[in-house]
Amino acid sequence: MKVAGLFAGIGGFESGFHAAGHETSLLCEIKPEAVRVLQEQFPGVPIDRDIRKLKAIPRDIDVVCGGFPCQDLSQAGKTSGLEGDNSGLIYEVLRLLNRRPRVPWVVLENVPFMLQLNGGYAMREILDSLESLGYRWAYRVVDSFSFGLPQRRERVFIVASIDGHPEEALLADDSPLERPTTDLRRLAHGFYWTEGTSGLGWAVDSVPTLKNGSTIGIPSPPAVLMPNGAIVKPDIRDAERLQGFEADWTISAEEVARSSMRWSLVGSAVSVPVAKWIGIRLSKPGRFDLARCFDFPRFGKLPKACIGDKRGRYGVDISVDPVGMMPEHLKGFLRFPGMPLSLKATEGFYGRAQKARLRFADGFLEAVQRHLAVISAADQHQLALA
Repeated sequence: MKVAGLFAGIGGFESGFHAAGHETSLLCEIKPEAVRVLQEQFPGVPIDRDIRKLKAIPRDIDVVCGGFPCQDLSQAGKTSGLEGDNSGLIYEVLRLLNRRPRVPWVVLENVPFMLQLNGGYAMREILDSLESLGYRWAYRVVDSFSFGLPQRRERVFIVASIDGHPEEALLADDSPLERPTTDLRRLAHGFYWTEGTSGLGWAVDSVPTLKNGSTIGIPSPPAVLMPNGAIVKPDIRDAERLQGFEADWTISAEEVARSSMRWSLVGSAVSVPVAKWIGIRLSKPGRFDLARCFDFPRFGKLPKACIGDKRGRYGVDISVDPVGMMPEHLKGFLRFPGMPLSLKATEGFYGRAQKARLRFADGFLEAVQRHLAVISAADQHQLALA
């Protein structure tokens, strides 16, 4: 199939689809640093810079894909929904789809919080629009963890088609994985050191969802508590690998932007193995079990998986684990030396955590306190040498 990648970012969808045997014929991306990565990784593919100025999708395109902006749909974002300036760009996708002949397949990605924000209004609006254009659709929340990546990253994927059966692509596979339980002595644990008052982003033997950081390039990497008690921030090359890219996939971005912007690019990306799985299923559909269906809620929060068209909608009882590939232990996965969490960062986190009413894993705050003592001693030693 020929693919048009909208909101292409650093090419997560497109890389996965390429691995599944498809061909990227058009890219659209506005961020200069992301464009530079696309130029490096997809040489010769035309790149449009602004979806608002894109007049039409070429008639030979078989699949339109895109992870449209999530800032207005995220629990940590503005929560203004599709009325927001960023997430509202989904209407540009719908504008491009509202042409004849219709693009045969559409694949979209975003944060699962949109299923409950304002009673699921944003998702309902998108589904209504797809149906009005004649599309049949399926959506599902999928966790990148079950694709062999030690990252707890749930995202909702929407697959829509004019003549095909999206449920046979998105809902044919189900291999639930049992998640590991906390074991501070044996396993590495990821968390967000920038939190500590109302949340932690705790992830056992994995990192929590990689974030896109700030728009001005302030990175927001997680911290990892290693079994030996060290607390480190992963190297950007391991962050790329945690999304399924090769190490240094985004290094060309440094030619046009500060190096810290790479964290934003990686945090916004679609996990490559997830895209590959969808790409394979578009070509080789599986078998969907209708017995999984249940009544679609008319109001309020939406289920984690559903199917529908103009004739009706149904929820689907299915896990977030299509493939069920248990990742390598996080400690072994990280290939590059991490940066120890700094004295200032550790002090800030520890102070917030002590005041919080959160329940932490037994021994976690003690481990943070020990790291604080070690890093403080090292800092004092450096001052003495100076």
